[in-house]
Parts: sequence; C-alpha cells; structure tokens
Amino acid sequence: MSLRVMFVPPEPIVDPADLAAENATGPDAPGEVVDTETAKIADLGDDGEPTDAEKIERPETPEWRTLGSMDPKSGQLMLVTLNSRGAGIERIELTERKANGRLKYRRVDVRSGYLGYFAADPMSTATGTEVNIVGPGTPAALATCGTDGVGPGLKPGDVIVSLDGETVSNSVTLGELLLETKPGDEVVLEVLRKQTDDATSSETLKFTAKLTEHPLDLVRLAGTGGEDQIPGNLSRLSSLLTVGKIGRKEIAPGAHAIDSMQDPSKLIWEVADQDASSSEEGAESVSFAVRFSEAEMQATGGHAIGLQRSYSLSPGSYMLDLELQIDNRAEEAQELAYRLEGINGVTLEGWWYSNKISPNWGGSAARDLVYKTAAEGHELLSGFGLLKRARNDAMPNDQNLFAPDSPKPNRDLKYIGIDAQYFTVAYLPPEDQPSLTTFRRAIASLAADPAEIPKNQEKAVNTTFYLDSVAAEVSPGSSLKQTLRLFAGPKQPELMESNGLGDCVYYGWFWWVAKPLGHLLHLFSMVGNYALAIVLLTVCVRGAMFPLSRKAAVNAQRMQELAPELKKITEKHKDDMEARVRAQRELQQRVGFNPMSGCLPMFVQLPIFVGLYRTLSVDIELRQAAFSSWTNWASNLAAPDQLMYWGDWMWDYMSARGIGWLGPYFNILPVVVTLLFLAQQKLFMPPATDEQTAMTQKMMSYMTLIMALLFFRVPAGLCIYFITSSLWGIGERILVKRTLPKTPHFDKTVLEGSVNSRGGDSGGELAVTPKTPAGPTGGGNSWADRLRQKMNPEEPAAPLPRDRKRPPAGKSGGKKKRN
Repeated sequence: MSLRVMFVPPEPIVDPADLAAENATGPDAPGEVVDTETAKIADLGDDGEPTDAEKIERPETPEWRTLGSMDPKSGQLMLVTLNSRGAGIERIELTERKANGRLKYRRVDVRSGYLGYFAADPMSTATGTEVNIVGPGTPAALATCGTDGVGPGLKPGDVIVSLDGETVSNSVTLGELLLETKPGDEVVLEVLRKQTDDATSSETLKFTAKLTEHPLDLVRLAGTGGEDQIPGNLSRLSSLLTVGKIGRKEIAPGAHAIDSMQDPSKLIWEVADQDASSSEEGAESVSFAVRFSEAEMQATGGHAIGLQRSYSLSPGSYMLDLELQIDNRAEEAQELAYRLEGINGVTLEGWWYSNKISPNWGGSAARDLVYKTAAEGHELLSGFGLLKRARNDAMPNDQNLFAPDSPKPNRDLKYIGIDAQYFTVAYLPPEDQPSLTTFRRAIASLAADPAEIPKNQEKAVNTTFYLDSVAAEVSPGSSLKQTLRLFAGPKQPELMESNGLGDCVYYGWFWWVAKPLGHLLHLFSMVGNYALAIVLLTVCVRGAMFPLSRKAAVNAQRMQELAPELKKITEKHKDDMEARVRAQRELQQRVGFNPMSGCLPMFVQLPIFVGLYRTLSVDIELRQAAFSSWTNWASNLAAPDQLMYWGDWMWDYMSARGIGWLGPYFNILPVVVTLLFLAQQKLFMPPATDEQTAMTQKMMSYMTLIMALLFFRVPAGLCIYFITSSLWGIGERILVKRTLPKTPHFDKTVLEGSVNSRGGDSGGELAVTPKTPAGPTGGGNSWADRLRQKMNPEEPAAPLPRDRKRPPAGKSGGKKKRN
C-alpha cells in the first residue's frame, strides 16, 4: 500500500457514506456495507502511514521454540517445536525411554540414523541448509566441535554445508545422505557459523555427531512425511488461533480468517520465553502475542484487539497446557470470540497396511476424528466420510458436530481430537473441570485438497477440526480467556482411562475375549520376547480347546463312515429332494448321529480367533516389538515382516503404497502361512468320492491362494499366530488320529436298518428309536428335533371314516335323517 501511494497515481478517494448509499440500492444490499479498499486509503496520510497514533511493528523473520527434550535425564516425554509464524505447533516428537535407554516409541518406517529436526527450508541454496532450531538432547545438540573454545551443539543460524565430505545444498539432500546411515554411526558435519562481532563474515567449524534412532514424530507437517506423504495433503501448523468473531462479522464458511482482516496464522507473532527454573515443577513455557491496530481493524467494523497464547510442558507428562486470550485494546466494549483449530498431520505410519478397528461400517482411515459429548457419548467420524463429503458438490465441505443452537448437552464437550491406530492427540478440559462448555460450534474438516487426493490413497487424507468459542461482550482493557490441555500420547489403556479417553481404545464386538487375551499376552511377555509370547498364548488357547477339537475329529470320522450310506440315499432319491432329506434324517436318527455337534468347536473358536486378532491389532506393546534382537527382519510385530523391498522394480499396481495389492515389501511369513494351510488340506481332507467333491476341494485350494493375497499385508504377529496354530493343528490331528477307535463307530446291522442304535430289533420295520413327544407341537427329545419340527411341522393325518364325528341331531337344516 505504501509503495503504491508513493509510485502510482492515487485513485480518487470515495466517501464511504456515498458508497454505502450507492450499494444500498442493489437488490442484495447488506445492512452495513464497508468498502475495504476505500477504508484503507482513507486511513493513510500523505506518506502512506496510518494516521492513528499507534503503529504496530511486527518481527520480520519467524522464530522457532522448543518445549521438552530428547535427553533421558530431563524426564521429558515429548519434544514440541513451535513456530512464531502463526504461533502454532509444527512438530511433536515422543521421547520416552525404556529401561534399557532405547526410545519407547520410535518411527517404524525408517531405520536410518537421526540427527535432529532443524525446520530447514527445503529449497536449494548456494551455501547449504540453514538450521532454524535445534532440539535439546538431539544428536545435533550434543555434537562436539574440534575447534578450541567452541561449545557443543549446533546453533540456530548455522549453515550445514557438508556431511562426511558430501555437499549439502538443502534439507532434502541432507535427508538423502542420512538415509545411508544407521543408529550409532558417527558423522562429521561441516558448518558455517556467523561471527558474533561481524555478521557479514563466517567461520567454518566441524562437528562430530553420534546418530540415534528416529523418535516418533506424532505430529508433523505434511511436507516432512517422507514416503508416507501423498499428494493433496496440506502442510499447515496445528492448534492455530485466530479471531472468530468481532462485532457482527464472523469467519465465512471454508475460510480461515475474517474477511478484510489479516490472517493471524500468516503473521509473525512476538515471542516471550519463560525460564523453566521459575515455573512450578520445572515446567517449560513459551508465550506468543500479536496485536492489531485501530486502523487495521476498521475494515472489519471493529476496533483494536490483541491475541495472546502460551504453551507449557511439564516433565513426565503427555499433556501440553494451553492458555488462549483475546484482548480488547479499544476504548469501548466489543463482542469478541476466537477460533481454535485442531491438530492435523498426525503420524501416517503404516497407513497402507494397518487396519484400525472402527465402530463404523464404512471403516476408518489412518486419521479419524473422535469426540465425546454429554448427549451423544463417544463418536468416531471417519476421514473417509469427510473426504467423500468434501467431494460432493451438493454438500458443504465441513461437517457440523454441534452448533450454537444445539441443546446444551450436545455442546458439553468431554474431548475432541484426531485418532490414529496406536496414538491419539486430543483437546481436554483443564484438570479441575469435567468438560469444555465455552465452545458454541465444533466443525470437522480436512487439511487437504480433496480433488488432489489420489484414488485408493484416501485412507491417508489429512483430517482436522476447529472450535468456535462463545461470543462475549468484552469491556475496554478486558480479555476473553480460555485454558485447556492437549493430550498427545500412546493408546495405553491405563493412560487413556486416567485421562478420560478410554473409549478411544476400541476392540469391537469381541472385547470380552480380546481384553483377557491381551492380559494373558502381557503375562507371557515376561519371557522377554513378544513373538515367543504369541506362540505361548496360541498353544495355551489351542490346548484349552483340545477336547472340542477331538470331538470334532471324532465327528468327522463318523461322518466318513456314513458317507457311503448317504451316497446311496442320494442316488435313490436323486429326483425327490424332500424324500432325500427325510431319508438322511432317518438314517442319522437310526445310528444316533447329530451333524450339528461338529459345528460346536467352530462356534467356540470363531470369537477366540477374532478376539486374538483384535488384541494383536490394538495392543500398542506389539508396535515395534521385534521378532528377535539379532535381526532387523520383522522388527515390528504390528506390521508385515518386510523381508525385502521390491517397490523400486515391482509395478505400482502390485507394490505402490495404498494402491498395490501386495505393498512395497515382500513378506515371507504370509507365504509360510499359505503353505501350511495347503498342507493341512492335503493331509486331512478325505479323498474325493465323486466329481462334485473333487471340484469342491479344488475350489477350497484356490480360495486359500486368494486368501493369501488378501492376508499378504497382515501383521507379523498375526502370522506367527497362524503358523503356530497350523502346526498345532497338524500335530493335534496326528495325535487325535492315533487315539481314535480302530473299530467302526456304527455296527453294520445298524447301518442296514435291521437293528436301531439302542440295540432293539426292528422286527422287519424301519429301525428308528421312537421319540417321546415334546409337548403339544410333538417332535423328538433333542433340541434339533424340536427345532426341525417347528420349522417344518408335519401335517396331521386325516381321520378315518369311523373316527369322524357325526353332526348332532337337529343341526342339519332342522331335519332329522333316518337310518
């Protein structure tokens, strides 16, 4: 604006009153019309500066701040990176350690060494990549310098020009060079550092850093997602704060700021650090502030305001305390409200193979929105549904969770956040409050361009939300304040329950089986290896079901003995289905065989199998639990074993992330599972007696191969269960076969029909043991007989002529019949 006034002939100044009167003649004239451009020009003096006394001076370059540390001695569980451009959260890394000193939650998709997060510009430069932030306790912060008098660690403003002698032009090339390393390697960094006494000159320093494992970046920008990033997701800071309402002006649907007002998320806020030693319990805090002058707010119809916010993190906590504040800096009261955006960019780890259990029939995405209100309870909104909604031109992109006119219980918010398979990031009320009641609107949204999300990769869409506070009349010099907490941590049942997020750990319908099996799995994990614990759990479960399995084997053997007789019945009544079914039922009753008894083990095993599958899918302890410590193969039992990477030569239809049927890795464990399934069919399937049976057995073999394709990306822990269960099944069948009676189950005379199953002589008639009627409906003694009788009731036989009742005398038209 200033340059235009100085170098371009000024446009004629239009009186706002005249413009309002002119616009008021239109059919769609608003109640109050303010021309943004006219208002701005009228506020400028001859030199292009605001005419009011206050001039807002904002920083010209953004700054980064961190809370927490990667140093085990600090006791911190997180390392949070904040950006003063928008005063939002740029990154959250989990830094909790195990007893052996290793990271408890690390990235499972990267095996290279970790140097640190620098918030570096990805664009190429002539000198190298500039360091904007160095997290405490990271390898970059602990790097030692060979020059005397220079302390340890890289500093903001340093420029990395080479790594182990290889030139570094930007953050991308630095990341590519680090991909060739592994945790524990030492690298030499050549760094340019500006002289303190002469900002125009620099000195070259060499630092030696020892790389570590990658901590899990639970929240990150989409642009730093690596191979997990897909086109269409936007790189946007999380937890941004802006003005939601001032006077009668609100943020328009789909926008991020009030029209004609500068977007606070694009401005650089002032930073104020707080010393950790002066805070309670050693908490670290940082505050941000931005002001808007009277001239800047005139275009919105409001007056001077200010925004303030602070973050605080205590050791040993996954909670980030937030304080929000909007100040009325004018000399008159204003109606104000703020908008708080939610978290976006939650980790996408394993999105192309993971199957998060969802209460919705449509399934869940890698990032889903979860919230809980007093009226509706826990709700999950799938990212799939939000993306489908955004692609529907007939519907607004954002989905309303509750509105200002919603009943009060619907606005009684217990929590709201983004849920991944093993982690959740959510807003919670302050510790002394049961819920958040100061928000009038909650909206589910996307931090993505729906049109750019590739097909078959919709699961990785970036899901987010925002909250609008209740509007309040704020007197001059007063403020509208809000405190809340941000939980960013693992879905450990005890931790989630203690913070009121227990409903986010979802096992599905078979929770009553999955939870006890999970406790039993943790008990077996005391052996020191979760792969072995899964084997022990499988043996324990299959051993407990051995009596049922033996009964099923005996039932199968009896069925084989009946097969020839059933075949004779089929040939005899090939054209009469009803007679064939009746003859088969009579045969089964004669020999005392119940075909339903063989289905009982199946009904018992099904919930156990599904429950165990849910346990392995939900239990976070299996995440990054290795098959063995001496190999990197199957280093994450919650993921495929990833024996070999073939994504660089296999066509995308088979190997692309999210698109391919098999995924970018060749997995050996599903192949072993398939071979064992085929071996079980070959060993224990009875020989085919006709063409129909042979075709059925062949189709079962084909279905097993198809299931192998569908199960190719199942977690390694589940494959270990399948392998153990199959081996147990083979051994069990061999053992049961040896314990089965050598003599036939049915006597030949019983099969022929001369003697019934109870030893009585048939007397030349059909040898079926008579059944006692079961009540007025008839039927046999067994529940199966009674069920069949109810489903197919037999028609009563017609009475004989001698048994028919004659009509009483006088009832046939008033005339008597003569004999």
